[in-house]
Amino acid sequence: MNRFILKHKYLVTLAIFAILAWASRRQFSARGSILITWAAVAVTVWVLGTFVFIYYWPRITYTGLKRVITRGVDANTSSGIPINTLYPVPTIVTPSASSAGILTTGTDYLLYVLGWLDLSKGAQVLHVPDFSGRYYSMQFSDPSDGAAFAYVGTRATGAAAGDYLISGPNWEGQVPIGATQIPSPNSAVAVLGRVFMDGESDLPSAYDLAKQIRLVPLSRVDSELAKASN
Repeated sequence: MNRFILKHKYLVTLAIFAILAWASRRQFSARGSILITWAAVAVTVWVLGTFVFIYYWPRITYTGLKRVITRGVDANTSSGIPINTLYPVPTIVTPSASSAGILTTGTDYLLYVLGWLDLSKGAQVLHVPDFSGRYYSMQFSDPSDGAAFAYVGTRATGAAAGDYLISGPNWEGQVPIGATQIPSPNSAVAVLGRVFMDGESDLPSAYDLAKQIRLVPLSRVDSELAKASN
């Protein structure tokens, strides 16, 4: 169902507005002239339709995104990507890509990294390798409104290797030494990463770097640090 909504989003939106207009017209049709009726319909559709679109559309879209990620992004992930795991897409994404994949449009110059976080199970530590000046970006979005609340990457944090603690809204604890905290407004987080590649011959190098972007539960980091201190 969510795949259908994502594929036919404009038709679905138009259908919702049409149903709302029809219901409004029935409500107002017996209370005045045709002009007043259609004016009331227009105002109702505009006010309620705008609210419904702004409030619910990101939730519908990101619910579909989560289902696709966890059930299988492409032929290589038919069993889905586990929660709190990042998946580097091994091939470039172009408009001619298979419709079976979640990303059916894109550019020849980027590799994508996908994931879905559930921070209610604990904070996650994101590790990124040294990109040596190569462009990359990790975008973190709140599924409740679709807004990107943080970026890690060449433009935002630099191309050097680093660790970032992604914590939920109710998280309390100590940030690991050397890590930078990124607080999330929601326990659910959609992750979209991009790694630049300089032509087809650069694909192996770009993919190798993309695979080095990984998540580790903070609890595991804490246990490893405790072992190291003993």
